[in-house]
Amino acid sequence: MSVSVNWSYPTSVRFGAGRLAELAEACKAAGMKRPLLVTDRGLAPLPIAGRALDILEAAGLGRAMFSEVDPNPNEKNLAAGIAAFRQGGHDGVVAFGGGSGLDLGKLIAFMAGQSRPVWDFEDVGDWWTRADADRIAPIVAVPTTAGTGSEVGRAGVLTNSESHVKKVIFHPKMLPAATICDPELTVGMPRAITVGTGMDALAHCLEAYSSPSYHPMSQGIALEGMRLVKENLPRVFADPQDIEARGHMMAAAAMGAVAFQKGLGAIHALSHPVGALYDTHHGTTNAVVMPAVLRFNRPAIEQKIAAAAAYMGIAGGFDGFLDMVLALRADLGVPDRLSALGVGAERIDEMVEMALVDPTAAGNPVPLDRATTRRLYEETI
Repeated sequence: MSVSVNWSYPTSVRFGAGRLAELAEACKAAGMKRPLLVTDRGLAPLPIAGRALDILEAAGLGRAMFSEVDPNPNEKNLAAGIAAFRQGGHDGVVAFGGGSGLDLGKLIAFMAGQSRPVWDFEDVGDWWTRADADRIAPIVAVPTTAGTGSEVGRAGVLTNSESHVKKVIFHPKMLPAATICDPELTVGMPRAITVGTGMDALAHCLEAYSSPSYHPMSQGIALEGMRLVKENLPRVFADPQDIEARGHMMAAAAMGAVAFQKGLGAIHALSHPVGALYDTHHGTTNAVVMPAVLRFNRPAIEQKIAAAAAYMGIAGGFDGFLDMVLALRADLGVPDRLSALGVGAERIDEMVEMALVDPTAAGNPVPLDRATTRRLYEETI
């Protein structure tokens, strides 16, 4: 990809092919002398993780990695990461990978200096003010997927291993000091992960755009993010080596996470319980439930979606947009129903209750209740 630019919204972003080479420089600028690279088990043995460690080691920043990270990280992973951080005398975190590695890396940097339990910092009211902000270690984020957008976020998602409930842990200083978006790092992603993470980016942009909250900056970012996904996700699916399209997808992923400051909705409220109980891929789950939620929200968002369709070059207003989503899913091999992901109807009651208390539920354009939430699950399973 020929473009190489520096962004400062919402944080310092070094964007462009080959910019992983600047990792040590970004760490030093953030004040790190001995960073801990946090990634997941799948990425840990791969060449891209080794290259990141080589860059840190060559710059005199040590060579340390923690990779005990589950696909849906929990407090046990966090405790092990904090222990590794303290024992190694580390002073910062390189959060490296997809959503799980990025989120847990950020949470380790946040929690290593705290004395209260992590659940005390859930994204509720002003709970974040309970933290000792001076003891939060700096973070440099390096995404290797194009979907979650956690690299530009101020929170991390943590699953309670006993209740299986996902909680959002928030603090403004969890925003990485710098992010390196290098599309070359996404080339080796398995096709299913390319699809799932790409559809996650679309879900973030779509729900932020549909949210009734007033945030024109996020509204515009979400709109352009949807266009980038529509035009570039099929390209990277067809040709994994298409660096230009991969760069546009990395941009769309970051844009989705910036945009959802405006809010999320029922796609995520339905998806979070499914992921917690069945360990499904988050972005893929979002993609499965997306059409049903679009139809449900139609009375409140029809004109807004018609405007988005016009901007994206889609004929037919709301129906044309919905057809685009359905065709995109089919072309990318996304299943029509959650049952294809191993989800059964036997836990619907449990999922309904979890969805209704999920923080994202309150942002849906059409209010959710038990009856409508159950109906949405029945339609999608």
